[in-house]
Amino acid sequence: MPRLYREAPLNSVWEGSGNVMCLDVERALARSPDSVHSLTHELREARGGDTRLDRYVSKLETDLAAKIPEGNGRRLVERMVLALQGALLVQHAPQGVADAFCASRLSGDPRGAFGTLPPGLDLRAIVDRAMPNAAA
Repeated sequence: MPRLYREAPLNSVWEGSGNVMCLDVERALARSPDSVHSLTHELREARGGDTRLDRYVSKLETDLAAKIPEGNGRRLVERMVLALQGALLVQHAPQGVADAFCASRLSGDPRGAFGTLPPGLDLRAIVDRAMPNAAA
């Protein structure tokens, strides 16, 4: 709760660094349509690794093919980032870590607060990755 409260004033900042990055991404997409192809190529490398990621990427590809409605750039860029994070984790992280990310970020049940992972995940894999020497 304290983290969310501290960040609340930042949500209204339009010309902050987050929004500048979103505007840069929108410009890059407009100037270089091949950048969408590069992104989707990277995302497709993880196809079949997690069904939630596959659904998320499919919806994202549909939205990227459409014209970005004004005012939705920030949301689209966030989705692009989440999809790429998920794809990289599915390809390179331990299964439990990738599963927890996809379950908490891509499943359609947003869990923005810390400590709200859905039940049934391999939490030991997350702890082991964060603290590899703790198991010894």
